[in-house]
Amino acid sequence: MELVEKFKRFLKEDGKSLKTIESYVGDIEGFVMYLKTIGVEFRGELRRFHITSFRNHLIEKSYQTATINKKINSLRCFNQYLIKNGLAEETVVDLRKDRMKVAFGSEKQVEVFSEKQVEMMLFYIQKHEKVSNRDRMIILLLMYTGVRVSELCDIKIKNIDFLTGQLKIIGKGGKYREVPLKSEVVEAIKEYLAERANGKFSDLEYLILGQRGVLKRDAINTLLEKYTKELELGIKLKPHTFRHTFCTRLVSKGVPLTTVSKLAGHSSVETTAKFYINSSKEEKIRAVSLL
Repeated sequence: MELVEKFKRFLKEDGKSLKTIESYVGDIEGFVMYLKTIGVEFRGELRRFHITSFRNHLIEKSYQTATINKKINSLRCFNQYLIKNGLAEETVVDLRKDRMKVAFGSEKQVEVFSEKQVEMMLFYIQKHEKVSNRDRMIILLLMYTGVRVSELCDIKIKNIDFLTGQLKIIGKGGKYREVPLKSEVVEAIKEYLAERANGKFSDLEYLILGQRGVLKRDAINTLLEKYTKELELGIKLKPHTFRHTFCTRLVSKGVPLTTVSKLAGHSSVETTAKFYINSSKEEKIRAVSLL
């Protein structure tokens, strides 16, 4: 649809990240498709009943609260774009009314590796005959920096300050943060760089390479699936589980939420609190067992 394409160009010009653009555009395309199913051919005239009908549809289809709220946020942005371009006259998306409320006292449960699983993983990756220098470095970066998988793939060699042991991470919306690197992570990076110096793509600026060049997120997930099978920890190795573990371990060791928030690259401390102020499932089980 031409209008959605124009919205996409607007988001690009507004400096939104590629992932944000994909998310917003995908939500609007889904909204337009839904309207077609109820016999409405959308041409830019956004109506209040379109929003309430779509929201009710999402609820009936048992979409998660966070997903519904994300789609409502996308519609709000789209609504503002239409007004700015003279295609609509009023704001019909009301975030206070349309966003789903999270039940009071509910918790955001996150899956994390236990300390024992972390220890087993760290022990396993020292086996040079089973784990390559590159894969060891990837697992250590995920474990000790809490990077998102997209951020991991985007790391450039110039982003690493070997003298101070700092890693510059380019996060959502092009925002960057610095995360200190543990000495073992720095050593793993140096070992890998020495190994890849004679490789086919040694002149590329990105840190993590595969057989076809820069390693993409799908390749990272495939790599972690392989180690999930080999390690048999009873839990899948996923990038976000490493991220949750990184944050949870920091909180459990008494690191202030403001610091954890900055290291994780969260938009606010509230985001950090929502995920990590509550204990992990593992910690709860251990706590009750003490009774």
